[in-house]
Amino acid sequence: MEIDRRAFIASLGGAAAVAAMDSEAKADALEHYMEEQLDEQVAAAQGGQPEKFPTVAEIEAKIGESNVRRGAGSLFASNRGNVKKLEKMPKNPTLVDFFKLRFEPANHVLQSATRALKTGMTEEVILACLCHDVVLNLIKPDHGWWGAQLFEPYVPEKTSFAIRYHQTLRFYADSEAGYEYPDQYYRIFGVDYTPPPHIEATYKMLKNHKWYMEPRLVTVNDLYAFDPKAVVTIDPFLDIIGRHFKQPKEGLGNDNSPSAHMWRTIANPDNPL
Repeated sequence: MEIDRRAFIASLGGAAAVAAMDSEAKADALEHYMEEQLDEQVAAAQGGQPEKFPTVAEIEAKIGESNVRRGAGSLFASNRGNVKKLEKMPKNPTLVDFFKLRFEPANHVLQSATRALKTGMTEEVILACLCHDVVLNLIKPDHGWWGAQLFEPYVPEKTSFAIRYHQTLRFYADSEAGYEYPDQYYRIFGVDYTPPPHIEATYKMLKNHKWYMEPRLVTVNDLYAFDPKAVVTIDPFLDIIGRHFKQPKEGLGNDNSPSAHMWRTIANPDNPL
C-alpha cells in the first residue's frame, strides 16, 4: 500500500505532533492508519463513501466533549461516522461467529493469513496471522500483548507467542527471513527512528529464543498485507481453526477462561456496565 506521507503526518496533527510522539506511538499510528486506509478503500470499492480521517489536533480539541479516546477499539469508536447497531451474537458463539459479526471486514488479517497460507507457513503461524490484529476491535495500545491474552486459552502456545511478539519484531529487519525495515518508516520517521527501551529489551530476548521465527513470520505476512483490491474470505482457514482453535462448547465468553471477559466485551460493546 502506498502511503501519502503528508496526509499521514497531517492526520496526526502535523510535524510538531509527530515529533512529540515516542517511537512506539508512531509505529502504532502508522499501522492503524494503514488499516483504516485499507478499510476505507474496501468500503469505497463496495460503494461506500469514506469519511475524512481526523487529525490528532481535531481529536484533542474535542477531548473535553467526548468520553472516547483514540486508543479505544474499533467497536467503541468509528472514524467513518456513527457506530452501527450490531447484530446479536449466537447463544454459543464461535471464533467464526466473531469474525463475521464483530471483526468484519477483517480484510487485513485475512490478507495476512492468505499470504502465509500461500507461502507455506506452518498452521500455527497461519492461525497467528489470522488473529494477530483482531484485538484492535477491543483496544489499540500494546495490541500484541492484548491479542495474545485474548487467544492464549484457545490456541497453540506458539501461536499466542507469535501474536504477542509480532509487535516488537516489526521494528527490526531480518533479510534472511524476508523482512526488510519498510522504506516508508524511513521516509516518515527518519533514519534515527528508535523503538522505546522495553521494545529493545524484548527484541534482545527474542533474538535468542527458540521460537523467534514464529512472530518474525507474522511480521513478514503483516505489513505487506494491505492490498485494497484483494478478495479474501475466512473459508480457507476453517479447517485450520478446527484443528488448532479450542472452541469451548459453552461459546466464547461463556466458558470462564482467563480471557472470557474480553470476548464478552467484544460481543457486547454497548453494555453500559
